[in-house]
Amino acid sequence: MTRAISLHDVSKAYTRGVRVVDRFSLDIEPGEFLVLLGPSGCGKSTVLRMIAGLEDIDEGELLLDGEYANDLLPAARRMAMVFQNFALYPNMTTRDNIGFPLRIEAPGTDPCPRVDTTARMLGIEDLLDRFPAQLSGGERQRVAMGRAIARHPTAFLMDEPLSNLDAKLRNHLRAEISALTRELGVTTVYVTHDQAEAMSLGDRVAVMRGGVLQQVGTPRSVYALPRNVFAAAFIGTPRINLLRGVVRAPLDGAMTISLGKQYLRLPEPLTLDHQLLRVQQGREVIVGLRSEAVRIAEPTSARPGEVHITGLVEHVEFQGHEVLVHFNTGSRPAVVPDLEAPRPVPPVRRRRRDAGNVLDRLRTRAGALRAGPVVTLEHPADAAPDPAPPEGRLPGDLIVRTTPDFDLRHGMQVPLLVDIAHLFVFDHHGERICPDPARLPDLEE
Repeated sequence: MTRAISLHDVSKAYTRGVRVVDRFSLDIEPGEFLVLLGPSGCGKSTVLRMIAGLEDIDEGELLLDGEYANDLLPAARRMAMVFQNFALYPNMTTRDNIGFPLRIEAPGTDPCPRVDTTARMLGIEDLLDRFPAQLSGGERQRVAMGRAIARHPTAFLMDEPLSNLDAKLRNHLRAEISALTRELGVTTVYVTHDQAEAMSLGDRVAVMRGGVLQQVGTPRSVYALPRNVFAAAFIGTPRINLLRGVVRAPLDGAMTISLGKQYLRLPEPLTLDHQLLRVQQGREVIVGLRSEAVRIAEPTSARPGEVHITGLVEHVEFQGHEVLVHFNTGSRPAVVPDLEAPRPVPPVRRRRRDAGNVLDRLRTRAGALRAGPVVTLEHPADAAPDPAPPEGRLPGDLIVRTTPDFDLRHGMQVPLLVDIAHLFVFDHHGERICPDPARLPDLEE
């Protein structure tokens, strides 16, 4: 048995009325594997705990198979949770740890048959008589998963179960979790801040920021058509190139996007998406380019839809099967604030008679509901570039993925070709305007 989970405008606040989850709405189909993805502190674990019944819902409603479940006790929801820290009883053997919830649910019933079946499924039959202190991290996580599986739950709720493991073991268990949940066909909600886990495991991925749902879709659609700058920057390795630009659309000339010292000339005839960019004439925008949207090649080898720019090699990262080259193109990167941090706590507001009218207070609240600005454009586009990149920023403004065949060294000037068909354009608020959000293209094209 599996079940559908629906959250409608769910909110949760702690001290001082700060909402850690804000009007969160999501429908999860029976048997679906959904991943909640976002930086630490964005509220994804709180959403999971509200589904489990471990946290009260302040506003909104939770539906399980279409029935109101806000006040349903955790035990009555028949869900199993797998935690980050394993949560095993140190004085119990593996057999007792897996069988403990079965003995609680059905006193007097022998749990051994279900424990043995679960152990065979996970390949831990030889570990049933060992204590947690005698197990490795991966073995402990298998026992924790076994305790959840043995209950035959209606849903699995997994809160970063692999984050305490080393990279090799994490990749191995990731594949096991994927195969196991599909074999069992149980609805699974998986919380992680690791985009590689999200993209490889989930049927769908829900991206969160500051307690607000940013985008939900298949891993492919979220990567190929990010709704805003945050979703684009959070998903993808290396991170998407985000450059500040200005749209130039003269009536008697070609449309271009100025990137400072260089520009991207949009091929003619203009596509419908590029024609709609005319309304941004003279405005500052954010240009998004994945590392695979740019290649090293001479202008004479340009394919239809590719435009030429040049870049100065700043840094070369050898990855073995590929190379990541950091170029300086004279552009100015856009800054996505707090990408890896929780939403900042707003200052305490004191009640004053001159605190503003009702409209001012509504504007303030609306800003909080949007979880703050997605992107920051701090200076005008024609300002002089920063003399040095901020601390922590990688060198250069454009990262290109290429093969190890190129012999590139620091200071070399290299011709680059940009595939305009894979160009993203975001407005100064960070919302995607190209491709047009109202007309999603077919990803099979």
